[in-house]
Amino acid sequence: MYNLKASNGWSDRSFTELLQTLKEMLPEGNEIPPNVYEAKKILCPVDLEVQRIHACPNDCILYRNEYEDLHECPKCGASRYKPKQIASDKSDDCKPNKGPPAKALWYLPVKPRFKRLFSNAKDAKLLRWHAENRKKDGKLRHPADSPQWRNIDREFSEFGRDPRNLKLGLSADGINPHSSMSSKHSSWPVLLCIYNLPPWLCMKRKYIMLTLLISGPKQPGNDIDVYLAPLIEDLKELWQPGVQMYDAYSKEKFTLRAMLFCTINDFPAYGNLSGYSVKGEKACPVCLDDTVDVWLPNSSKNVYMGHRRFLPANHAHRKRKKEFNGKTENTRANYPLTGKQVYSRVKDLKVQLGKFKKKVVRKKGAPKICWKKRSIFWDLPYWEHLEVRHCLDVMHVVKNVCDSIVGTLLNIPGKTKDGINARKDMQFLNIRPDLQPAEKEREKGKTCTYLKPAMHTLSKAEKKSLLECLHGVKVPSGYSSNFKNLVSLDDLKLTGMKSHDCHVLMTQLLPVAIRGVLPKCVRQTITKLCFFFNAIYCKVNDPDTLDALQKEVVVTLCHLEMYFPPSFFDIMVHLIVHLIREIKMCGPVFLRYMYPFERYMGLLKGYVRNRYRPEGSIVRAYTAEEVIEFCTNYMDDVKAIGIPKSRHEGRLHGVGTIGAKLFVPDSTTMSLAHFHVLQHLTDVHPFWDEHMTLLRQQNPKKSDKWLIGEHNKKFEGWFTRRVMQAPEGENIKETVRLLALGPVHVVRTFQGYDINGYTFTQEINIQIVPCKTVE
Repeated sequence: MYNLKASNGWSDRSFTELLQTLKEMLPEGNEIPPNVYEAKKILCPVDLEVQRIHACPNDCILYRNEYEDLHECPKCGASRYKPKQIASDKSDDCKPNKGPPAKALWYLPVKPRFKRLFSNAKDAKLLRWHAENRKKDGKLRHPADSPQWRNIDREFSEFGRDPRNLKLGLSADGINPHSSMSSKHSSWPVLLCIYNLPPWLCMKRKYIMLTLLISGPKQPGNDIDVYLAPLIEDLKELWQPGVQMYDAYSKEKFTLRAMLFCTINDFPAYGNLSGYSVKGEKACPVCLDDTVDVWLPNSSKNVYMGHRRFLPANHAHRKRKKEFNGKTENTRANYPLTGKQVYSRVKDLKVQLGKFKKKVVRKKGAPKICWKKRSIFWDLPYWEHLEVRHCLDVMHVVKNVCDSIVGTLLNIPGKTKDGINARKDMQFLNIRPDLQPAEKEREKGKTCTYLKPAMHTLSKAEKKSLLECLHGVKVPSGYSSNFKNLVSLDDLKLTGMKSHDCHVLMTQLLPVAIRGVLPKCVRQTITKLCFFFNAIYCKVNDPDTLDALQKEVVVTLCHLEMYFPPSFFDIMVHLIVHLIREIKMCGPVFLRYMYPFERYMGLLKGYVRNRYRPEGSIVRAYTAEEVIEFCTNYMDDVKAIGIPKSRHEGRLHGVGTIGAKLFVPDSTTMSLAHFHVLQHLTDVHPFWDEHMTLLRQQNPKKSDKWLIGEHNKKFEGWFTRRVMQAPEGENIKETVRLLALGPVHVVRTFQGYDINGYTFTQEINIQIVPCKTVE
């Protein structure tokens, strides 16, 4: 019963009422607990440890180890506790009572949770899948196929020898636990995923572990290292010497070791965890000092162009001046620094964490300090041996690029990258003089600024054509949002698009929507970018094709520089050039993007019942779910919470859902439907070729067009006679004999239909013509 509560998000009050109702319905003396409190007491013996650690409100320290007994922060002097209301007759000698902690960290230790994972034989077997059951054909299906995984096993042979040793992914991001988009309250969960598991389980709810929860309302920002310290200490112990555990699958004790394979975050959190400054100059964490950035004074931002340096040395674009920045490109992009080279740059950095310190203002003209701190991840002994330590999140890259392209094409206020300031920046850079703003006189001596249409500028009719195409798109249920609700034909813009909607638009719909509304060169460039995103989202990547894909996307970015204004090229557009490198080093994108973690964080927000203490509600509900998952491992016919059953299970071959009806179509419609079925069945192809050959022999002077038309008219009747009059010794399949009898003339129609994992629902009934076939 508690499994139902956790699965469906029942409140404590509703569950208590259910327990009381059942207790009254059953005979006296039944052992059903009368309320939620008594039910939780039953689960307490199998609950796992949770540590609540007090923290400085300025993010200076955690009150643990040598600071455990202090009441004030030794660095900033802030009180450990919130002040309680003091009585009016207070004297000088009386001390205020301690209130609740000013800030707290919830830490869920990973070692006991790993022990519980290996105590179940099924899970212990799954944790070896990467070594025993993985398909090894040289393609990238899993992080275990990647060079970084192999390099770790080669560099640390003792660690790589045991397939039970874990490789983990870490993700952190801020959420507002009050189910609001406001940023006034920001709690930070830190999640772990296990890459030893099969790819279809890596990112499931059951195997994503909440390890830290940093309480709000203020986000930790650059001081997140203070809160990561307990987790890093456990990870260091799991690396060396390891932790003794029992493997229920092999029924033996062993020493478990684990390592952090990579981190997965959005770009601001990337900067917080890595310690690199991802804003302003030199904002690319891969290019580092080689980042090519330009300050646009009118748009008041840095842009990142210069993608010609990634081209081959003899490429024609390197010599073009007018189309780019008026200069030839002779420099070559350097290879990214290795982990050891990066560590040599940051190892001597000493930064005092905490928000009490004064902000250091950089003097005008002084070089930018790219590294904000030495990240706590460098304390891990193996961190400098990883080629890719922090992964770029493709989800946010696609979302931002989609917003920029759509906003610029439709000229949406606030989202377009083209405007008066963008044109003035072109004038400042002395490029594209034909697009620079011009002053024109109007009536009565007034002047106005005229902006000449650029290659990407759409007329009102073209905008309407593009949006009407998206407005009419119908997709399977659950595939994406209904684009009809996102399109505003009155204002000629798209509104309310979520990250997944941008993914569907960029990978599937945009190339179709822009056909015929842009110059061919611009249209092809945008289409190539969409095809690139569609290619990298594949669940299987062929390493032999990745180099060609990289060359193609570099050329595409160069073409974007030719057609779009400089203000278009923010850091997210530049990061596209580095995505292929991470796929080659770490494996497929779908195991390294934020979609599953964002969904999980949305689930955590749903755990909040007490708005005054949201973090406590989240931890309490999470630990209860852990207990339920543990108990369901030993119960038959009980569905696990963390591995939901697909609603399409059992419907892959086609099942009608709603609006079933029967009707008899006319003979012409039935004939066309039957011919369509025969045309697409492999078993009928020999008869298809035989009939065409017969027609050519009987009509040698007729054209191919005439033969095809005659074949379409007479094949159905000829096929029936040919099969029914076949000699007894001829081997004809039973399926073909049934097809020759023709279709059933009573047709079932459905308004909704499930097939191949998709749900189709239309206002017009879908006609399904059943034939007399066998599997």
